[in-house]
Amino acid sequence: MIQTINPSIKALAILLPGVLLSFAFDIITPLIFFVFVLLLTLFFANISVKKWLIFFLPLSFFAISVAWMSMLYTDKAYATGPVIFQFLWFEVTSGSLQVGVSLALRSLCFISLSLLFALTTDPTKFMLSLMQQVRLSPKLTYGILAGYRFLPTFKHELDLLRQAHRIRGVHRAKGLRNKLQQGRQYAIPLLANSIRKAERVALAMESKGFTGSRHRTYYHEMRVNMKDWLFLAVMFFFLTLAYYTSYSFGYLQIFSG
Repeated sequence: MIQTINPSIKALAILLPGVLLSFAFDIITPLIFFVFVLLLTLFFANISVKKWLIFFLPLSFFAISVAWMSMLYTDKAYATGPVIFQFLWFEVTSGSLQVGVSLALRSLCFISLSLLFALTTDPTKFMLSLMQQVRLSPKLTYGILAGYRFLPTFKHELDLLRQAHRIRGVHRAKGLRNKLQQGRQYAIPLLANSIRKAERVALAMESKGFTGSRHRTYYHEMRVNMKDWLFLAVMFFFLTLAYYTSYSFGYLQIFSG
């Protein structure tokens, strides 16, 4: 399963194909890779389809909307070929249609790759892998991890503040101006609590001997195994296959060339 892949190797296997895919402006290349990522997510990621769709559908709607606008406002240099259809005063040609569909498919690839990483990666293991494999500074990684752990508590504290206000007769504000005023009333206590928590975490880390040194031992050691390199090789293999297939059939376009 993809959940067992080393997070740093997984990030590399997700990031680099995404960057290389952004150079392809045809339809076939991103389509092939998008189908591969969907199959990889469906059969090897152990992600609930319902959970995946909850994230994917809103993001895909945004990506398709951007592609639609790009298709309508395509540069004249690429809006070549016969007119496919007209929308209001816009004429959509075969060239502009290809630009829009290619942008939509590339966006869907980026979204599916991002979800593949986000939904199969434990944040704590990712930070540990960044420290051990990438040699990132422990001060930075532990700071990010501590901030990430604080996020769920903000909603709980905000709910407590709202309940406390209701008990004292302060009801939910109506209107934009009143909501902004009430937001400032919530912001000050939340900021004060955040500062107190940050101080307690800093004191706890110092009391346990944390100095931020890179030369340290770890209770949980993250290792890179053969399956991690195999996953990286498979991602690049299918990206190369997508490029080669598109090139063989004469569809490949680099930088809209």
